[in-house]
Amino acid sequence: MSLVCAISNEVPEHPCVSPVSNQVFERRLIEKYIAENGADPMNGQPLSEEQLIDIKVSHPIRPKAPSATSIPAILKSLQDEWDAVMLHSFTLRQQLQTTRQELSHALYQHDAACRVIARLTKEVTAAREALATLKPQAGLIVPQAIPASQPAAVGAGGEPMDINDQVGMTADIIQKVRLLSQESSLWTSVPQTPTKFSQVSPQHHLHCPFSIHLSTFAFNCHFPLCLMPSGGADKNVVVFDRKEEQIVATLKGHTKKVTSVIFHPSQSLVFSASPDSTIRVWSVSGSNCVQVVRAHDAAVTGLSLHATGDYLLSSSEDQYWAFSDIQTGRVLTKVTDEAAGCALTCAQFHPDGLIFGTGTADSQIKIWDLKERTNVANFPGHSGPITAIAFSENGYYLATGAQDSSLKLWDLRKLKNFKTISLENNYEVKSLVFDQSGTYLAVGGSDIRVYICKQWSEVLNFTDHSGLVTGVAFGEHAQFLSSAGMDRSLKFYSL
Repeated sequence: MSLVCAISNEVPEHPCVSPVSNQVFERRLIEKYIAENGADPMNGQPLSEEQLIDIKVSHPIRPKAPSATSIPAILKSLQDEWDAVMLHSFTLRQQLQTTRQELSHALYQHDAACRVIARLTKEVTAAREALATLKPQAGLIVPQAIPASQPAAVGAGGEPMDINDQVGMTADIIQKVRLLSQESSLWTSVPQTPTKFSQVSPQHHLHCPFSIHLSTFAFNCHFPLCLMPSGGADKNVVVFDRKEEQIVATLKGHTKKVTSVIFHPSQSLVFSASPDSTIRVWSVSGSNCVQVVRAHDAAVTGLSLHATGDYLLSSSEDQYWAFSDIQTGRVLTKVTDEAAGCALTCAQFHPDGLIFGTGTADSQIKIWDLKERTNVANFPGHSGPITAIAFSENGYYLATGAQDSSLKLWDLRKLKNFKTISLENNYEVKSLVFDQSGTYLAVGGSDIRVYICKQWSEVLNFTDHSGLVTGVAFGEHAQFLSSAGMDRSLKFYSL
């Protein structure tokens, strides 16, 4: 039997009983009645809230309304409940559809991001190939290749002998160069983090017992780490062991001062050039000349070794650049820009080996395509003869120095100058080199300066040489810096 409120005739949620009338009431209703009348609603006798007695019952079950007692009313109730269930189900389906759309959008964004990455990767590869080939620009004169001068090779007696035939740029050589470029564009090494410059002081000051006036200095971090060649006004090439601090080879043969010298990265060979118009290939282990390359008719002003290690690029005051085979001593090709008619002052290969740069006495920097032997780009801007050029290891930047006391940085992707560093008046730039990571650029000349790339701000300056600095080079991972000068000394700076 359920309790029924005497006021509302409904099952009370909080039942209580009045001791005055012994009737059951809904506490909410009776309290409101007492507040207004102060008496029991059934007999009118005085009644207060404190007199009400709560009835403890289990959760009451409300009886169905009279309208739900008939079959049509029950069917309507069931229909209402079904409609509510269907409405809830519809709401859930809407939420599921929204979630699916959000998931689909997220997957689409992921797929689009993958396509963008693939496209950017393809564009980077294409940009590298374009940078490597540098399609000929409109308005540039195509230079003409001429038969090379007589090169030299070593005869049976060990002395250089002339070779009259010219091999030329054969299909095998071009394919070898192209394959190297493709490998370098597909495989990008991640150099170790270079040394951060802090407090730096010269580690050694070695004064050599010979003159190295007008010498250039080459350092190679692959083979061997401690050997460094230098050339001087005494016509000799000297190989110095940095670890032992002693000369290991003195190479004699040039008839005039030595102005360029480089080390082979994997063989015990040194290459030197001189105003005597010859290029000599030296064996360090044998301390003898193994090849004499006679590619020019005037002073040789620049040398650069191709990335394959098999070919040598040279420039000369005779206005020609030459591409020679170091194994045979033969000149493969020899090219000039007849329209310019100006002496070449320096030369440097791009890291991919397909293009290279030359500097001229009329302040021009020329970019050449090795396969086509054509001038594909010119960089004007300097106001004096170009004295040094250097490509960054990633191949994006070209640094150039000239007798106008300025240093210019060029973006090879956009073919334009993006930074000019003005040096002091009468400052002479003689040597430029990037470290292996492409983080730092060293400048040798009136003193030694090191710039950090991208910001292109000076981070180090050395003035220890008492004469003009003619060569600078970084050690492996920029752990030290080496320099040679006209004060007849080699210096090593521990970084």
